[in-house]
Amino acid sequence: MKRVEQGVTRPAPVAVELDGAPVMAHPGETVAVAVLSTAPRFRDDRSGQARGMFCNMGTCSECTVWVARGDAPWRRLRGCLVPVEPGLRIRTERPEA
Repeated sequence: MKRVEQGVTRPAPVAVELDGAPVMAHPGETVAVAVLSTAPRFRDDRSGQARGMFCNMGTCSECTVWVARGDAPWRRLRGCLVPVEPGLRIRTERPEA
């Protein structure tokens, strides 16, 4: 999946961390968009199959990721409801303490 680029004006991108790697995301985008811009999966189900986003409105919880702001503890949140912000840390797998 790619971002729409042609004919679109956006604010300057900000850096977030996704599974330990830097990712650039635009203010106004959600964590789900940042994840999908780099990988077509959010997590694996119990059988090891990749899971993606389903409803994109916060109902299904298929896009749950672990999010931390600064030194705050990790929280499991629905990525489609969380806006990106500079320095946000995101994990698709449960982070180690």
